[in-house]
Amino acid sequence: MARRCGLCVALDAPDLATAEAWAAAAAPSAGLLKVGLELFSAEGGEAVRRIARHRPVFLDVKLHDIPNTVAGAVRALAPLGPAWITIHAAGGAAMVAAARDAAEKAGGAARPRILAVTVLTSLDAAALAETGVAGGPVQQVLRLARLAVGAGADGLVCSPREVAPIRDALGEGPALVVPGVRPAGSAADDQARTATPEEMAAAGADWVVVGRPITRAADPAAAARAIAGALAA
Repeated sequence: MARRCGLCVALDAPDLATAEAWAAAAAPSAGLLKVGLELFSAEGGEAVRRIARHRPVFLDVKLHDIPNTVAGAVRALAPLGPAWITIHAAGGAAMVAAARDAAEKAGGAARPRILAVTVLTSLDAAALAETGVAGGPVQQVLRLARLAVGAGADGLVCSPREVAPIRDALGEGPALVVPGVRPAGSAADDQARTATPEEMAAAGADWVVVGRPITRAADPAAAARAIAGALAA
C-alpha cells in the first residue's frame, strides 16, 4: 500500500542551541520536527516555540497518568502550539478520551492532535514478557491500537513491524507515526524493531521519525535530503 509518507526529524539534543542548529539544517527536507523528553526537560516550552519557527512540532512527551492529570497536562501544553502530543495508550481508554477532549477544548480547530504510543520500539518479545505482557509486540500493539483509536486518538506511534498489521486491522483512518527507522546500513542503536524509510513508505506509514542517522551525520542537511528523497521515490 503506497501513501504519502513524510519525514519527522528527532531533535534529541541536551540544549536548545544544538536543537535549533539541527532544525535549521533539516527543516528544508522535513515536515515535522520532534521535541522529545530530553530537550523539553532541559528547555521547557521555549523549545516548542522556537523549534516551531522552523517546522510544526511533534511534542513527544508520552503522557501517562490518571485521566484528570493527563487532561490538565494537555491543556497546559496546547498553548505552546504543538501539532502533535504523544500519550501512552497503556493509560487506558478513559485517559485517551480525556486527552482528546482537553485538546479539543484548548485548541479548537487548531488543536494539537493526540498520538497514542503503543509499544516502545526498544521493546522486543522478551522485554515485554518481563513486564507481564504475553503474546509478543504485534498482539500488544494491536490491542492498544484498537483501544486508543476507539477512545478518540488521532493516530498511533508504532514500530515498523506493526504498520501493516495496524492498517489491516484499522484501515486508513489513524495516522501512523513510526520511529525506529534507519537507512540501509545504519546502526540500529537502541531500537529493537527497525526498517528502512522505503519499506515504511510502502507499508502505509504517514510519518517516519529519524534522529541519529541525521543529527549525528557529518552533514545533517544532506542526510535529511537523502531520507526525504527515499520516501518520495
